[in-house]
Amino acid sequence: MKLTKNQKLAAEKIEAGKLYAPAEALALVKEVSTAKFDETVEVHFRLGIDTRQADQQLRGMVSLPNGSGKEVRVAVFAEGAAAEAAKEAGAEIVGSDDLVAEIQAGNIDFDAAVATPNMMGKVGRLGKILGPRGLMPNPKLGTVTPDVAKAIAELKGGKVEYRADRYGIAHVIIGKVSFEAEKLAENYGAIYDEIVRMKPSAAKGKYLKSISVSSTMGPGIAVDPSVSRNFASAE
Repeated sequence: MKLTKNQKLAAEKIEAGKLYAPAEALALVKEVSTAKFDETVEVHFRLGIDTRQADQQLRGMVSLPNGSGKEVRVAVFAEGAAAEAAKEAGAEIVGSDDLVAEIQAGNIDFDAAVATPNMMGKVGRLGKILGPRGLMPNPKLGTVTPDVAKAIAELKGGKVEYRADRYGIAHVIIGKVSFEAEKLAENYGAIYDEIVRMKPSAAKGKYLKSISVSSTMGPGIAVDPSVSRNFASAE
């Protein structure tokens, strides 16, 4: 892919082979951002796990202390009082059989889905549609719950999912380029701590192989995986 003039200038600011402290790397992400829109910032963890093995899969959700900066549209599968609670909590879409039918028709206009436990018999029919999109409600992620209001508040407040792909890489949103570098670093720290805490017990050898951060249109910047505290410090 041919680089634009701005992309070439941005790449020149990154020292090849250097492992940056998280705060330093994220300040650089902001500095080299050239897009005319507020780019999303992501962290990418390359992990020493084999996700083809059931006991080495990694998936969960973590709340970012400073939010994700992303407007999250939430759909809720619920009936009765739970449906009313979902509407009051700010869910954009609330339904039961009607919502199932809409999704089966290909109308998926939401970023996250929540369901009450009694709705999972109906929601289960949507596994092949919602599963590949990462939208299937899951009790382990807190998105199958009788307390739909709490789940909605967490999703809209910056709770994000992490999931290692088949290559053992987890790509996670940590905010927007418009965020202060310190706030991005705090979000990075929350995810770093969670990834380390959730290390599969069956994983052998080096776990954190490499970490990088980047904006939507920006180059990847290598982060020092050994930095495990004081994430907002540039040293």
